[in-house]
Amino acid sequence: MAAALKARLAAGEQLVGVLLRMPAEELTEMVAVSGFDFIVIDCEHGPADVADLRSHLALAACHGVEVLVRVGSAEPALVLRALDQGAAGIIAPHIDSAADAQALVDSVHYPPLGHRGFATYSRAGRFGLTDPGEHRQRLVEETLLIGMIESPAGVARAAEILAVPGIDGTMIGTADLGASRTASDPALADLVAEVHRVLAGSSARRMDIVPGVDAAAQALAGGADLVVYNLAHTLMGHLADLRSAQR
Repeated sequence: MAAALKARLAAGEQLVGVLLRMPAEELTEMVAVSGFDFIVIDCEHGPADVADLRSHLALAACHGVEVLVRVGSAEPALVLRALDQGAAGIIAPHIDSAADAQALVDSVHYPPLGHRGFATYSRAGRFGLTDPGEHRQRLVEETLLIGMIESPAGVARAAEILAVPGIDGTMIGTADLGASRTASDPALADLVAEVHRVLAGSSARRMDIVPGVDAAAQALAGGADLVVYNLAHTLMGHLADLRSAQR
């Protein structure tokens, strides 16, 4: 198994992954054997349930690739189940304040940092074979927690959100950010630039979601620590290219 994502980030690596919304094990395996650093399974907008999610996690682990799970808003039960089944971390949407960030930390981490229910008999604890103390310490050190900023209110409070202990970084939800801004708010590009400015002055990690190779290269050159491809977007573009041969 490769080093944990957080350890690789601490060593200065920039990591590239793929976001999957479709509960197809073949896609998980194809991404894994293609050499990507991580996979994001989207349970916010995708149809995968916990049973499907467990299969994805186990299959990715067979290929030594870690999985982050994007949950919906305020879903502590799903957070617990995803981590118990071996997810390397959580991506959570609509973090608008330090209070939202703290609630997320509470659901992800064991005491004293959070209030997640403690168990070692799940897949993450090797079904009870892991020493409880070692299990607790490993998850503190290795669990990656990304709180998404997706509103002008979140942008305004980005510094306080990223200062909450246990929050490792952010991914800007540009679609929601654009949808939630009003005519009196700064332009979308300015809102994104403000979050990037705050990130540059902190130890928090920047994750960018991108539609293709050019955008990925630009994000990495611009300081992103993690880049994730929106596979649905790239696949639909590829299918459109293939379909154009007949025209």
